[in-house]
Amino acid sequence: MPLISSNYNPPLLFKHAHFSTIYNGLFRKVHGLNQKRERIQLSDGDFLDLDWSYCSQPTKKVAILIHGLEGDSKRAYIQGAAKILSQNDFDVCALNLRGCSGFPNTLYRSYHSGATEDLKEVVDYILEMDHYSEIYLYGFSLGGNLLLKYLGENKEAPKEVKGAVAISVPCQLDDSLEQLLHFKNILYSKRFKGNLIDKLKIKKQLFPDKISLSEIKQIRTLKDFDDIYTSRAHGFTNAMDYYSKSSCLQFIPFIEVPCLIVNAQNDSFLGEACYPFQEAEKNRNIYLEVPIYGGHVGFYGRQNKTYTEVRSLEFLKEIH
Repeated sequence: MPLISSNYNPPLLFKHAHFSTIYNGLFRKVHGLNQKRERIQLSDGDFLDLDWSYCSQPTKKVAILIHGLEGDSKRAYIQGAAKILSQNDFDVCALNLRGCSGFPNTLYRSYHSGATEDLKEVVDYILEMDHYSEIYLYGFSLGGNLLLKYLGENKEAPKEVKGAVAISVPCQLDDSLEQLLHFKNILYSKRFKGNLIDKLKIKKQLFPDKISLSEIKQIRTLKDFDDIYTSRAHGFTNAMDYYSKSSCLQFIPFIEVPCLIVNAQNDSFLGEACYPFQEAEKNRNIYLEVPIYGGHVGFYGRQNKTYTEVRSLEFLKEIH
């Protein structure tokens, strides 16, 4: 589909990329959402924690929400999306990726941008419930890349999967990584790296033969982390091999259900390669919206409902 024009025009402060990103990431709060946790076992012996929010009336529609790098189901962007969906005839399954629910996962491996096998197991688990006839995928940042890759590499995805929404998506991972290594993003990259290394130190305690303290000390950047841990733990040659094989951009042409992608022009995490203009023009199922403002998952909205939460609900209703 052609590029969708956007009418997102926030107040002055939220036109600033870093203000909008930081406010929504650290200061926004969402109240009044009930979440019920369920732990499911994976086929490789690991587990995932799912946080469910239910519509007040019985429904056959469920949305699977997927957070971003070092996020979880308690983040405001997940809870805000869950709240508006559960108020509008959707049950919501907020997925905590491996090791992100507050508990270390069982295996040395963890989650990553291309680990679609975990999303597939969640979709299959929900199908086995035999309760929902419509499944929608809704991801942010890393979670958006994950779901787009899943849809593109599974041309015969279950018929119950009807559509998707992806917000602030690093469609080309090495391009996004390059942006995160720039000085403009130093605060974000330091925060991500610190959280990831803290988790890796726990992995070291649980799996002392898998990685050494000297290797952990070699991690100076996010790329170092992906070279030393992510790639080795998940079967990639190195970080660049991981980025190449896991980027959703190459899979977007093969997506066969309606997908809304919203990437702000002033998202400091995204380089030019992260905006799939050509792919959207050639695939009638891709609806690409590129607002001028929004930062990284930093969209504003009145009454504590962000622009993308309202926009995503409208889209999911339209394709129903």
